[in-house]
This record gives sequence, C-alpha cells and structure tokens, in this order.
Amino acid sequence: MKLREEEQLLNVRLTCPDIARACDLAWTFHDLLQQRRGHQLLTWIREAERDAPAPILSFAQGLCLDLDAVIAGLTLPWSSGIVEGHVNRIKTIKRAMYGRASFRLLRTRILLRS
Repeated sequence: MKLREEEQLLNVRLTCPDIARACDLAWTFHDLLQQRRGHQLLTWIREAERDAPAPILSFAQGLCLDLDAVIAGLTLPWSSGIVEGHVNRIKTIKRAMYGRASFRLLRTRILLRS
C-alpha cells in the first residue's frame, strides 16, 4: 500500500471501531487460510461471536453449519478446485447447446476441449 492509502485506512479504523474490528478479524482469518491453521478456527469463531460486526458474525455462524468440512479445507492439502473447474466448463458448454444438439455432440465437444 502507498503511504496515502495507509493513512486513509488508519483514519477509517480510528473513526469506526466496527471497521477496525472487522479488519482485524479478516486479517486473522486470512492468516488461518494462508498458514492452513484449521485447528484454530473454533477460536476465531468464538472471537467473532464475542464482538464482531453483523456481517462477520453471520459469516462465522455460516462456517459452523459445516464445521468439519471447513476445518478440513483449512487443514488438509487436497482441493477439489480442478474438478469444480471442469464441472463448471462442462455446464457452460451444456447451457450454450441447450435444446440445439444431441448428447453425442455434447460429449464430442467436451472431449475435444479436454
């Protein structure tokens, strides 16, 4: 960040405690993601439940709906991102061809793009 942007951010943080708290929680969550510290997620959620602004609190409560999966995602090295990308690509091709072609042509187009 440039010096001017840092000064503006500092002014906003000093003026609005909710924004300061949201920034602190966001940076802590970012660190959990980057460092794969899923074991610290419950601590982060409890901290957010204590005094977080409403949008952060809602996000934290949403994480609790499937806590095991979120902790696994923050801890384990595996990802389904590549598979999800292929599924998205196939659905896009399918939508573009909707009502215009047969399954055989759809299959051919998918296999040609692989």
